[in-house]
Amino acid sequence: MAEFQIRRDDLTTTRIVNTGNTEQDFTLSEGEILVKIEHFAFTANNITYGAVGDQIGYWKFFPPADDNEETWGILPVWGFADVVSSNSEEIPVGERLYGYFPTAHYLKLKPAMVKRETFFDASEHRSTLPPGYNMYRRVRAEKTYDPSMEHERSLLFPLHLTSFCIWDALQDANWHGAEQILILSASSKTSIGLAYALAEDDNAPSIIGVTSSRNCEYVKNLKLYNSTVSYDDLSSIEDIPTVIVDMSGNKQLLASLHQQLGDNMKHTINIGMTHWEEFQNDAEGIIASRSEFFFAPGHIQKRIADWGPAEFNKRSGTFMYKTALKSKDWLSCTVADDLAGLQERFTDISKGNFAPDRGLIIKL
Repeated sequence: MAEFQIRRDDLTTTRIVNTGNTEQDFTLSEGEILVKIEHFAFTANNITYGAVGDQIGYWKFFPPADDNEETWGILPVWGFADVVSSNSEEIPVGERLYGYFPTAHYLKLKPAMVKRETFFDASEHRSTLPPGYNMYRRVRAEKTYDPSMEHERSLLFPLHLTSFCIWDALQDANWHGAEQILILSASSKTSIGLAYALAEDDNAPSIIGVTSSRNCEYVKNLKLYNSTVSYDDLSSIEDIPTVIVDMSGNKQLLASLHQQLGDNMKHTINIGMTHWEEFQNDAEGIIASRSEFFFAPGHIQKRIADWGPAEFNKRSGTFMYKTALKSKDWLSCTVADDLAGLQERFTDISKGNFAPDRGLIIKL
């Protein structure tokens, strides 16, 4: 078994650690299962997990072995795994699971609250972490499970679930009185998911995609945004009541827009960090009183309380499946072998050099 680890204080430094474990080396306590991770997606979203790993607790999900000084971390990823050993009466060998996994070959889980389609990992070190990340789906029990969609599901479902939640929060707040919504890093897959939702909402304000000059043509060709603006042409943005959805994490860019729009900057939602290297703790000019960090798991818990789990899963699941199908028109998947394939492409992903119409799948 090997683990792909990243230095927590320097997200550009990685290593592959061979732990020497094989499937037979794992000892399962009562109720535990062992899964072999078959493939997972890796996107800029996973880099964001590392950038805010200490604040939100992402490093705690899959702590590396023998790292008492907490120097190294394992980034969580979304993908598929098979149960290869079981000491649980409820989850047999052969189950196929979709969920949150480490960049590694194997993972021990302790299933709890087991239902026909889902269960939660009750491992002690995950008990205080957001429950949405602890749920695993028993995909072969799902009526809509489509094996041919596994790559798109790994790549897009986690991102488009966030997109769904952002759209839902914005419409619930009556768009904060805005007449236009600026989406920064408009070529990102989470931004595209949000654009899908807004484009289908007749009550939504105008949508402006803000992106790099190299991606302008690509964003325009999606035909989701009402207009597209490059980072070099921010002065062309109309000075009207505006909501900003920031997927970039570039606080200097955000500060410039806040100062440009002034009182017409009604609200900013901070999501990801596709430009994580430009992320700074403080930037003069940002209007903090009208800004919020959006944490999708918190919104999910709110809506589960409002609608009930079944209704939330129905609404969000329908949205994610539809948007994944739409994305087949522009998305192509690059499949790389094993953790060495991830290390080979890690720099391109972390520096935003992976083309927006491509997705990376790591097959173990």
